[in-house]
Amino acid sequence: MLYYMIALLVVLIDQGTKWLIVKTMTIGESIPLWEGVFNLTSHRNRGAAFGILQNRRVFFIIITIVIIVGIIWYMRKVMRDNKLLALALALILGGAIGNFYDRLLTGEVVDFFDFTLIHYPIFNVADSAIVIGVGLFILDVIRDMVVQRQEKNG
Repeated sequence: MLYYMIALLVVLIDQGTKWLIVKTMTIGESIPLWEGVFNLTSHRNRGAAFGILQNRRVFFIIITIVIIVGIIWYMRKVMRDNKLLALALALILGGAIGNFYDRLLTGEVVDFFDFTLIHYPIFNVADSAIVIGVGLFILDVIRDMVVQRQEKNG
């Protein structure tokens, strides 16, 4: 139950921050928070990460439903035995639902974190949760590989 609450918290924070951006900024407006490094920039994305696959709304909706169902199914299998993996999946689930909600309602995702120093694509809280979740997932895989190697070499 804890991991579903984490996913819900990600969705709520994501949707709350997107709502604030939509209500207080015009599209394209940018507010420097750290001059030359980081801005809040109101942006909309009809595609995936880095703006790829623009205007493929139905594709993203179908893929996201499959991913959400798969994550929930897999979380039920690992929640008790692997806390790190369950946390990773909860973050990915919350992020996927946050962006799915945008695509379902409006056909585009609200992005606003703009790291201008490194010219990184503008992103949002859901994207951040997905990236952190994937990082934890990779960490878990590496941890499992190390444990298996230690057991093998015993």
